[in-house]
Amino acid sequence: MANLFEELTWRELVYDVTEGLSELLGSQSITAYAGFDPTADSLHVGHLLPLMGLARLQRFGHTPIAIIGGGTGMIGDPSGKSQERNLLSAAQIDANVSAIRTQLERFLDFERPGNAARIVNNADWLGTVDLLTFLRDAGKHFTVNYMLQKESVNRRLESEEGISFTEFSYLLLQAYDFLQLFDRYGCTVQLGGSDQWGNITAGIDLIRKLRAKKSHGLVMPLVTTASGVKFGKTEKGAVWLDPRRTSPFAFFQFWLNTDDRDVLRYLRSFTFLESDRIAELSASVAANPERREAQRVLAREVTALVHGAEQVARAEHASQLLFGEDITQLSADDVLAVFADVPSTEMPEAQFAGEGLAIVELLLAAHVVPSKSEARRMVQAGGVYVNNRRIADLQARFTTASAIDGRVMVLRKGARQNHVVRIVSAR
Repeated sequence: MANLFEELTWRELVYDVTEGLSELLGSQSITAYAGFDPTADSLHVGHLLPLMGLARLQRFGHTPIAIIGGGTGMIGDPSGKSQERNLLSAAQIDANVSAIRTQLERFLDFERPGNAARIVNNADWLGTVDLLTFLRDAGKHFTVNYMLQKESVNRRLESEEGISFTEFSYLLLQAYDFLQLFDRYGCTVQLGGSDQWGNITAGIDLIRKLRAKKSHGLVMPLVTTASGVKFGKTEKGAVWLDPRRTSPFAFFQFWLNTDDRDVLRYLRSFTFLESDRIAELSASVAANPERREAQRVLAREVTALVHGAEQVARAEHASQLLFGEDITQLSADDVLAVFADVPSTEMPEAQFAGEGLAIVELLLAAHVVPSKSEARRMVQAGGVYVNNRRIADLQARFTTASAIDGRVMVLRKGARQNHVVRIVSAR
């Protein structure tokens, strides 16, 4: 690609852009920033687009700044939110800022000669400016009518809850951030999601009014799946970058389960693979979709970027075990690690005493099926597995000797619905 703008366009990462930015990116090195509010102690996959935007920007010779909103995080951004956020304490925000800083270092090079990345915390200036100075230097340049026209504000005004003055002021704070980064680091471009357009243009207006200089904004599309679901949302909630919140195995599986209709777009957006390689994978999806080669590559690439190559190897090994013929060769601890994100039920050891539990009773007691009749139907249809072995005999019984290390069984209904039984002794 000749310049960053062409690269971002090809990767379907340009939703809207200020006039002249495409030419600027192709003619000189610039400094750009994206913001991340510390509302949790981890980023999630919804933050990957701006993160990847900064990383691509750096690879093209530009200088990226990641701003962590230690100051704005005290307020809460109303953009894209139907109701006001719960306010966090200063101690919570400080802890979240520290955790997010570590995650940003996976994507950006902070020692690269010539265009090293930078992390800044807007609490450095928002936490020290006094109210009267802020109102004089920033607030006087925005009319209430101007702020009411912004989509993030307008949408909340139409909601039943409305918007507090606290969140109403967020637009001014983000505009002030852009001004500060312009003054301190010569930053002239802000990246963000499409819901940030109003906040970004407010910063551009403030720089124009106070410094008589031109600055720019580029917003990326908000990602949804082909089925219309918000990207990154699962039955268990958000998919986090922190391995304590979302295990590397579950993270790998999230990408592996990508719909064929989405996988090529995700390969362009969330990996650094070149166009030739993605074209090969496109041909594979068209010719042999059942092989899911594109999904495997996507899962490897993104998991390696977030968690490292070692975790990719472990996740792939776990996936092989997940659908292998026999898992009884593993220890109970290994099995529990592989199936850490699978629903589980604790059952007392006494239930497996003597002749043990019949398969129908086991399925019902573990809440895998709603009724005995459903359990019988599933067994007769060949859709029930215990420790990855199909159970076709309605008379089959299970004792602790049937369990891995006497304490774990993996039940499966159909192709992918797994359930772990943990056998516990009386306390």
